[in-house]
Amino acid sequence: MRRAGTEPAATWEATELPAAARAFLVGPGTATLTILRPDGTPHVTPVRFTLDAATAPMRVTTRAGARKTRNVAAGGPAARVALCRADGFRWVTLEGRATITRDPVRPAEAIRRYTARYRAAPPGPVDLAVIEIAVDRVLTLNL
Repeated sequence: MRRAGTEPAATWEATELPAAARAFLVGPGTATLTILRPDGTPHVTPVRFTLDAATAPMRVTTRAGARKTRNVAAGGPAARVALCRADGFRWVTLEGRATITRDPVRPAEAIRRYTARYRAAPPGPVDLAVIEIAVDRVLTLNL
């Protein structure tokens, strides 16, 4: 018998996101978002996020001038990020390509999902932007 927290991490393609991982991600909570700076060092920041259960993109609302947004922009079309949500010995990390959108429809959808999840609207900066993550790798532990 293994002790809690000793099971090896599991890896899935985004299309194979297990139901337990999906339930863990849609529950209330925050995560860390890791993005590489232009000099290659990691920038890790706590974020609130939403998951579109049907198509699996993760969304983080932020300011267009925020460091995380500038780091994604600096990475260009190849920008990759990792979003990790942990609770004790359970965690899910989602990796994928990140893009920034200021298209008014996409931020509106992100705000709608954020408000439904966290029961409050996100801060409303004038320079609102949304980082969308096309998840292509999922790692989990103890889910």
